[in-house]
Amino acid sequence: MIYAAAITGPTASGKTALSVRVAKALGATVLCADSMQIYKEMNIGTAKVRPEEMEGVTHLMLDVASVREDFSAHAYKEMVLPLAREVAERGCLPLFVGGTGLYLSALTRKEEEETPGRSEEYMRRYEAEAATEEGKARLHARLSEVDPESAAIIHKNNVRRVLRALEIFDTTGKPKSVWDKESREGEGAVRLCHLTLDFKNRDLLYDRIDRRVRMMMEEGLLDEVTALYEAGLLSTDTAAMGAIGYKEFLPYFRGECSLSEVEAAICLGTRHYAKRQQTWFRRQADAIPIYLDTDEGKMRPSCEVFSEAMEHLLPFAREHYDFCK
Repeated sequence: MIYAAAITGPTASGKTALSVRVAKALGATVLCADSMQIYKEMNIGTAKVRPEEMEGVTHLMLDVASVREDFSAHAYKEMVLPLAREVAERGCLPLFVGGTGLYLSALTRKEEEETPGRSEEYMRRYEAEAATEEGKARLHARLSEVDPESAAIIHKNNVRRVLRALEIFDTTGKPKSVWDKESREGEGAVRLCHLTLDFKNRDLLYDRIDRRVRMMMEEGLLDEVTALYEAGLLSTDTAAMGAIGYKEFLPYFRGECSLSEVEAAICLGTRHYAKRQQTWFRRQADAIPIYLDTDEGKMRPSCEVFSEAMEHLLPFAREHYDFCK
């Protein structure tokens, strides 16, 4: 068993800043749990932590894959577990940070009867249908019929996840959500002290998202996406197309919209994604919510949020790691 901590929450909630502060206080090593920050070609649009923001804290699982690869939750588990175990064996607290709930679920759920392996033949069968908006809607509608729980948390544009959920049902006759529930009923390889950042007033989160997107545009997001586009990496079969902040530029490259319209589309897509993240983490029984705002709709001071986080993390670290005792 690996004892680790996790700081999760919706995009733009301040996970990076809090995690660096926590890691410095506990001597922890950060392991990225963000499904887009693992890609080396994507930096600005994924809000990847910069070297100067790390403040000397070791960060692992950044830039470990190319957007040409299909990096699944299983692949993440296979790569991150040896790293987390090595960190723990050194007497250091592994600290998972990110907004991809599936990655953490892969670590904490028990190894049960294995779901069927991913079949590229199955994916190719629906390739043409998934290439159109109407086709995506039909596939997602079918998922809603056979597995409404999975459909509620998987966006229709996330074609590979929609098809994977349909593949599991078509192959086994059992919805993916049922497989997930059964696998959560036991222990996995990692036991977490899981903190999740949240907002009582969602408008505060949306304002942070809008400001972050504006900053990304000022920092050169257009140049980053243009480089991917010109290299042929902004297509339906690459990870970049599943990332908000990248595919929204395609109409601009075709001369169909302005940059301001692209920015608006990114803001809207990110808001929707953040709402789905909140829904996911609020459903996790092990997640301890840390609200970043007050009942009056004001942001709490960062020092106050840090103190609350440490109230949970420090006893856990002291229990399992000698350096904290």
